[in-house]
Amino acid sequence: MVSKKKVVLAYSGGLDTSIIIPWLKENYDYEVIAACVDVGQGTEIEAAKKKAVKSGASKLYVEDVKEEFVKDYIFPTLKAGAVYEGKYLLGTSFARPLIAKKLVEIAHKEGAEAIAHGATGKGNDQVRFELTIKALSPNMKIIAPWRIWDIKSREESIDYAVARGIPVPVTKAHPYSMDRNVWHLSHEGSDLEDPWFTPDDSTYLLTIPPEKAPDKPTHLELYFEKGIPKTINGMEYSPLALLEKLNEIGGQNGVGIIDMVENRLVGMKSRGVYECPGGTILYNAHNELERLTLDRQTSFFKDTVANQYAQLVYDGLWYTPLKKALDAFVDSTQETVTGTVKLKLYKGSCTVCGSKSPYSLYSQEFVTFGEDEVYNQQDAEGFINLFGLPLKVRALMEEKLNQKSKIQRKIKAV
Repeated sequence: MVSKKKVVLAYSGGLDTSIIIPWLKENYDYEVIAACVDVGQGTEIEAAKKKAVKSGASKLYVEDVKEEFVKDYIFPTLKAGAVYEGKYLLGTSFARPLIAKKLVEIAHKEGAEAIAHGATGKGNDQVRFELTIKALSPNMKIIAPWRIWDIKSREESIDYAVARGIPVPVTKAHPYSMDRNVWHLSHEGSDLEDPWFTPDDSTYLLTIPPEKAPDKPTHLELYFEKGIPKTINGMEYSPLALLEKLNEIGGQNGVGIIDMVENRLVGMKSRGVYECPGGTILYNAHNELERLTLDRQTSFFKDTVANQYAQLVYDGLWYTPLKKALDAFVDSTQETVTGTVKLKLYKGSCTVCGSKSPYSLYSQEFVTFGEDEVYNQQDAEGFINLFGLPLKVRALMEEKLNQKSKIQRKIKAV
């Protein structure tokens, strides 16, 4: 008996991937292997374990990669200071390359000829998954049901699931789409598709609404070593445990709610509401430590790199030569980003209260308004003369042309 060819499905247990299992079996002569890559989805993982085989999968892989996710995907992006369009901390974006990498590994192990995913034809995730697969396994066949099946909406997806006896985590009355990992929780769809709509408090699952947060502020001290967070209030944590602790603390203080309209890679604008408490704290602290330890030129150029880095990650270009080159630059800048930052969390705000570093470029001797013996204020005159020389030369030229023009007008008048 000839065994069936295999397809590995990126499986979450959610609506889309739940119905893809029977759809693949109905439309392809494949054995479906479900692969659930755990980047911090929480209780969704247990639900996925129970549903995959019942939905028709022959096997289920569950890969716990949370520690790898924080160490090798989140922290490099944090060190880069990458923020997409000034607000989005890239929570879904940098999870996809890791998930796709694990899908490729499982496909190779199982001898599968194809990988399938549940990303829609309107979103960014299809690009992120498929670019990673192409980079790591260029001959792998990719199946994207949302681009080829007859199902056109989440309501139709629910009908398809119900007809096949597959339980779904949403209803037609409340069909929100959420993506969760250890870095963030995103909310999209339904009423949120209207950018004028204000989410109610029930939307937030990781974060207390700011106005309901405690009336007393929470104070933190975060220690970084070469751009990597190591301790909270003097206590050392593993990368994953540190992020989970900050998520807890930030969430309790209403920190990290991000509501934005963003430009998708595929050309349309979309509205997303993100909860990212721990990430918001880490970005604020890391940015402040860089202000203390990076020189002016490096800091300014790193802002440019951060924007480019964010776009690469958002666009799914994690495994590219440019991303690798930018990582090398970022790592070089982080050699001196070591020190401690004090923060105050209060009703949604995350305020820096102080910073210190053995590599600090801040010199109180030079900057003081009091008497000092290291800075000669008379030196500033020569500096300003040279720095302003191009302005002076241009002004002299314009003055000369104006005088010439006046003379010519007088001659014409005569």
